[in-house]
Amino acid sequence: MGNPFEDIPENSLLSWITLIALAAVWGSSFILMKRGLDVFTPMQVAAMRITIACLCLLPFIWNKISKIPVKYWKFLVLAGFLGSGIPAILFTTAETRISSSLAGILNSLTPVFTLIFAMLVFKTRVTGAQATGIIIGFTGAVMLIIFNGKELNLTSDILYSAMVVLATILYAINVNIIRNFLFEIESIVISGAALIVPAIVYASYLTTTDVVARFQGVGPVLQSFLSIVALAVFGTALSIYFFNKLLKATSVLFAASTTYFIPVFAILWGYADSEAMGWHYLIGLIFILAGTYLITKNKGA
Repeated sequence: MGNPFEDIPENSLLSWITLIALAAVWGSSFILMKRGLDVFTPMQVAAMRITIACLCLLPFIWNKISKIPVKYWKFLVLAGFLGSGIPAILFTTAETRISSSLAGILNSLTPVFTLIFAMLVFKTRVTGAQATGIIIGFTGAVMLIIFNGKELNLTSDILYSAMVVLATILYAINVNIIRNFLFEIESIVISGAALIVPAIVYASYLTTTDVVARFQGVGPVLQSFLSIVALAVFGTALSIYFFNKLLKATSVLFAASTTYFIPVFAILWGYADSEAMGWHYLIGLIFILAGTYLITKNKGA
């Protein structure tokens, strides 16, 4: 019997509950990354996140790995690196220079790039409203990147903000890959199998670093590590699983519109952590969300 969740329409109560729950978890991920960076390097935080997430999912797919057709593995590896592995590094590196609130806001660009990629590669038809949404969303992102900080710094603020934008581009490519090439595979198998190769690479990397010494050092070591564990279990393993189910149940743009709500939670956590936020945050957020709304109005993608 098939999974009934994967057949529900996108306007159902369950799909909306899942969408908002995902946003709450992912919106909390930015502050968890920041806490992990209190002790560990950006690469170490990302590597531990992906490795732990894979270990959490592995028991659920262990007996199914050998049954995955060979033709799907190239897409699974791509999904692993584009949807989790590389963005994990980009976000943790970016948060060494920009606030978790700003990272959460810029993450809202995901539907913009999702539509662009679907349009360019899979010939998705774009309406006038969606085209307008792309322009408005980009305008908001440019405003945030340029006016982040007291003074414009081409080599730091813009570069690190651009890392988050690049991550959203990779997310957009990933959701299109899953939707178009991995639709026949169970959500739990996609989630776990996609992380295997990135986890092997990152676990190997960790053995070459001073991560063990950092566990024995001073500072909030336990708090940082538990933040990374929470980030891995909830912000990666479980979230990827439920996002993949949502993606298969609805549409690319509906699933990507999770980012409507992520900034709300990211900003709340940032405020609780005493992060400074200027008016450009609010203006940029309004532009991005307005653009995202226009893009996701059309449910055909």
